[in-house]
Amino acid sequence: MRIIVHGVGAIGGVVAAALSLSGQEVIGIARGGMLDAIRAKGLLLDSERGHEVARFPCVGHPNEIKFREDDAVLLCVKGQDTAGALADLRSAGLNRQPVFCCQNGVANEPLALRFFPNVHAVTVMMPASYLEPGEVAIHCQPSFGIFDLGRFPSGHDEADLAMAAALERANIPTLVRDDAMAPKYGKLLLNLGNITGALLPHGADCKPFDDPLREEGKAVLAAAGIGWADVGDTERRRIHMKDREKAAQGRGGNSTVQSLARGTGSVETDYLNGEIVALARTCGVEAPLNERIQLLSVELMARGGQPESLTEDQLQEKLFG
Repeated sequence: MRIIVHGVGAIGGVVAAALSLSGQEVIGIARGGMLDAIRAKGLLLDSERGHEVARFPCVGHPNEIKFREDDAVLLCVKGQDTAGALADLRSAGLNRQPVFCCQNGVANEPLALRFFPNVHAVTVMMPASYLEPGEVAIHCQPSFGIFDLGRFPSGHDEADLAMAAALERANIPTLVRDDAMAPKYGKLLLNLGNITGALLPHGADCKPFDDPLREEGKAVLAAAGIGWADVGDTERRRIHMKDREKAAQGRGGNSTVQSLARGTGSVETDYLNGEIVALARTCGVEAPLNERIQLLSVELMARGGQPESLTEDQLQEKLFG
């Protein structure tokens, strides 16, 4: 199996490097400075094992790849970039090969199913960062994170078993499950706090804001009849994802904070808090807190996407006032 990692950022970078270092055949799809750096000097993975440089082919667009029947795609782009990435893959010749959605949110899999028949859901628990082109860091040990995966909308197949085996060899313990969307909805609840970490100053107490957002999210999922699996403080997470004491590259915050820090020009809030808002509207219930925080993300980007733009008192007033 050859693995195509589409979106070599923080998560995609750690996964691509780990797979390559474990002997797996990998091709990356990246852009900008990351693409240039990987082509010039490989991708540096900073982990508890030290500094390792992974060298693998990397392209700027799927049309530079001659796809094979034994390919599998790990889709690691942000939710707002999924539609374009899927269209590019299809136009480049991808067809029935498995596509694994290694992304936050739950909108990617249904969208992928419009393009491809062989879609798989992946819940990613991986505290990774990418702040400098050509360098990624993983901030837990002894494993690089934990994944849950399975066929979308349910079940599993040989592609799931093969991908899980490859990830296991790459120090990413992976559970194959028939209800792979359940942990993805659990991760969605956790991600409802991503935008507060971006709006507030570094080190601020986000819990008074995140907990109500998540409780509202749980109520909306219940109204929609959607079950979810807890992926927070689990025994599996405690075993495989202990905090790493020191890393050369400091943790850049959650994925939304890192997007702002790199000046990507977009954040994925519409596919996180916005998912809860959309579900609430569909079910005829309300999600006022998630709707307000979603609108605050729009205001944030309209101001140029500068993080840490609100104090705790200001966010308190805007969210609950």
